[in-house]
Amino acid sequence: MSAPLFHMIAGGPRPVAPFSHAVEADGWVFLTGQMPTDPAAPDAPLPAGIEAQTRRVMENLRVVLGGLGLDLSHVIQCRCYLTEFERDYAAFNAVYQSFFPPDRRPARTTVGVTALAVGALVEIDMVARRPAEGAA
Repeated sequence: MSAPLFHMIAGGPRPVAPFSHAVEADGWVFLTGQMPTDPAAPDAPLPAGIEAQTRRVMENLRVVLGGLGLDLSHVIQCRCYLTEFERDYAAFNAVYQSFFPPDRRPARTTVGVTALAVGALVEIDMVARRPAEGAA
């Protein structure tokens, strides 16, 4: 196994705890769960509602992926955490699925939790795979 690379993305979301935005090893990229904070205004209030928070989290993940030369098409798996699972699950899914083509949705686990950092309603982490050199 190659030595892991610990990535902090310039212009990425400000971490809410001591972690890297992503860690990469042997072409696998593990993205830390993102919160619905605004990278341009990290102290601003969170967006209101699950739809807006889900969009912001997905955009933050796009920022991290982009900083690594990747995009959502490289994502293999997602873990999603919702504080109001029964109330928000359908609305969350409606927004989440808009980020992926129907024939290219990552494997996913969604879990209801009692609380998330910064009072968020949603957090998502991802595993991506860097294409092999020379692969199209």
